[in-house]
Amino acid sequence: MKLHEFQAKRLLARYGIPVPRGVTASTPAQARAAYAALKRLCRASKTFACNVKAQIHAGGRGKAGGVLVASSAAQAGAQASTLLGKPLVTHQTGPEGLPVRRVLLDERIGVTRELYLALTVERYTARPLILASRQGGVDIEAVAAKTPQAIAREPVDPCVGLAAFQIRRVQEALAIPEPLGPAFHATLKGVYTCWTSCDASLIEINPLVETGDGRLLALDAKVVLDDNGLFRHPELAAWRDRGQEHPIEFRAGRIGISYVGLDGNIGCLVNGAGLAMATNDIIKLAGGSPANFLDVGGGANVEQVTKAFAIILADRRVRAILVNIFGGIMRCDWVAQGLLNATQSLRVQAPIVVRLAGTNVEEGRRLLTGTGLPITTADDLADAARRVVGLATR
Repeated sequence: MKLHEFQAKRLLARYGIPVPRGVTASTPAQARAAYAALKRLCRASKTFACNVKAQIHAGGRGKAGGVLVASSAAQAGAQASTLLGKPLVTHQTGPEGLPVRRVLLDERIGVTRELYLALTVERYTARPLILASRQGGVDIEAVAAKTPQAIAREPVDPCVGLAAFQIRRVQEALAIPEPLGPAFHATLKGVYTCWTSCDASLIEINPLVETGDGRLLALDAKVVLDDNGLFRHPELAAWRDRGQEHPIEFRAGRIGISYVGLDGNIGCLVNGAGLAMATNDIIKLAGGSPANFLDVGGGANVEQVTKAFAIILADRRVRAILVNIFGGIMRCDWVAQGLLNATQSLRVQAPIVVRLAGTNVEEGRRLLTGTGLPITTADDLADAARRVVGLATR
């Protein structure tokens, strides 16, 4: 579960991590009032400027025009009006963008240096991993691609916890001056405590800044919580913003289907996460582009397969569909019957390529033969990928 920036900062502040002062607003009128409240909070003089930042679950807001500046209450209202109620398109949202329903007004900070600090999961070792770079304020993916040596990595043993010598290593990697050492130690300890206490899968501070008056501050923050741990944190679960989630992903999650929308035009229906990833890979190798990752689950039945098809067809970009099923618990004839039900009840027009293997495969193929429906069978995955890519590019 992703948090908005204002929520992430609120959470980090609970663990002693310094963040800029800010006030949120959902209407232009609230933005005008928020400007006045923030000015009082900062004890500012007559000349006071603040940021007006669109709150969406995506990065790249500044480059996309989602971070504006206001120097008066009237201007704050006007800037909020340009953002609220409209989709913001960034390099992380896709062409549809995400709706802006709230803005954050926060104080502008005099910055002398921008750093990157994050805590995530190292998938290969299943351990917490600290990432740090002196090149903060930019896309960390670009830094990793161009200068991977610029990112320091510090794995943490979860049985031992974050040690003082590890904090010193990260401090050295970031070239934090000694006068700011205690503040940095408190910040990194706070990040680790927050990460473990809240069942987070990612805490990213980009940038962590050194200010002109000698402070460390989390100027921007991103927090992702592990959905599997939300039952322990009902107060955090209540922060979920369904309006920021892909509507198809939300619909799939409610019926127990693992679905992630991608930017291609070939819909995929697969049983098993590993097989689904391999299916996406082989479509790319065949020159195509998958429209989704969809794992219908190992124990799905005819009804579940039919629902999965409805999920795929809800994406209007889908030009062809690849069904790749290895029948174990899920029998191939169940899948075939689900395909028939879906194509008939949903009036499927997109061509379908089916590769079945495993339990009751012959019965499944028999059900799909001579139906008059736009269904093609394939014996192996490579052949299926070539066929579906050809159909999607017609």
